[in-house]
Amino acid sequence: MRADGTFSVKSFVPTQVTPDPPIETALPVGVALIEKHFEGEISGRSATVFTAAFDQASGVGTYVAMESFAGTVGGREGTCNFVHSAATSGADRSGEFFAIVAGSGTGELSGITGSGGLTVDADGTHRIWFDYDIS
Repeated sequence: MRADGTFSVKSFVPTQVTPDPPIETALPVGVALIEKHFEGEISGRSATVFTAAFDQASGVGTYVAMESFAGTVGGREGTCNFVHSAATSGADRSGEFFAIVAGSGTGELSGITGSGGLTVDADGTHRIWFDYDIS
């Protein structure tokens, strides 16, 4: 089955994480807590832990995000986790990964598994999709 939706970022709160002793690399590493709201066949909200090694000036870097989602997917209500990551050279996305975390579903999303993806349209619209099964 497939479900599509759009989302908006409601909050993006950078969180300080500094190892002791600090480790300096060519790309600074940051952590943020994000809240997203979803509309469409995927509807609800998520709490996200977002980690990136990213250079703002060049747009080069990679991110990894773990989301805890509550809402509906294809009309079924519940919660689940999903993880995603991607890299960018500043002009493109590569190495994209997206998975629904097996065993994380509750309610009518109990048993959900699958994959999906994220994209941003030229007009700034953020899109998400799940290709999923519920057993």
